[in-house]
Amino acid sequence: MLLGLAVGLAVAVGGGSAQAGPLPVPPTFFAGIGPELVNPGGDLPGVNEWDCEPSVAHPNPVVLVHGQAGGAQTNWGALAPRLKNEGYCVYALTYGALPGSQWPVSALGGLAPMEDSAAELASFVDRVRAASGAQKVDLVGHSEGTLMPNYYVQNLGGAEKVDRYVSLAPEWLGGGPRAEDPFADLTGPDGQLLCVACAQQDNGSEFLNRMHERGLYAAGVTYTNIMTRYDELVTPYTNGYAPGPNATNIVVQDECAQDFSDHLAVAASVRSQRYVLNALDPAHAQPVPCVLVLPVLG
Repeated sequence: MLLGLAVGLAVAVGGGSAQAGPLPVPPTFFAGIGPELVNPGGDLPGVNEWDCEPSVAHPNPVVLVHGQAGGAQTNWGALAPRLKNEGYCVYALTYGALPGSQWPVSALGGLAPMEDSAAELASFVDRVRAASGAQKVDLVGHSEGTLMPNYYVQNLGGAEKVDRYVSLAPEWLGGGPRAEDPFADLTGPDGQLLCVACAQQDNGSEFLNRMHERGLYAAGVTYTNIMTRYDELVTPYTNGYAPGPNATNIVVQDECAQDFSDHLAVAASVRSQRYVLNALDPAHAQPVPCVLVLPVLG
């Protein structure tokens, strides 16, 4: 749930700039912090290139959906350049920021009601489809970004526009107890909750119950859930494990005991990157390397 702009401001790394050849792919979650500091509210290199033409090999643009308190740059400093280097048209948005807020508060997304955020995602996907000419997109989400898009799929016509739906640290049964979320009870000057989405991610929330009543997975969409046993924010981590005929569930430690990914590292590590690539293009799947993955940094 918590994605760490606030956690990572002091860990900033240098921002990127456009360059020829493959983009550097730092396997650490915090790689997106520096670009956000250098170019507030901007785009990572290779992301949101609105003239990008999808290839025959990768006809679906990939839309990256950050988690709570994350953003288009801060959440995707590792995965976005990897996808771009693999030949995908890559897009990312910051959704659910506080209305009228200025940077750096505006860089903290995923706080608004998830119904509102899903409407933002719907508009963004339509813009991506119009620009690229693609009929469908693939979604890759992290934390809240694994849950909110399913409202779009279920209720706002997304099932007809989404092909593959890949979730990193998914929250299908909720993110965890409200007491563990430092954003949950923050209020503004008017006493209103600043993070409505926090309560919606609670285990057993009305939002989650309504989603499950409809049937979690939409027909025609292929889901892949990638989770880690060491997730300290989605607790238990099995809240992301949801069987279904059109779903694949992956626990990264099942194939590699050296993978100590936590909630942040699972969105950035070289192993997670390969799992995502395999989910997006299963016909050309490659072995996932078993290498040491450290928590937080990846």
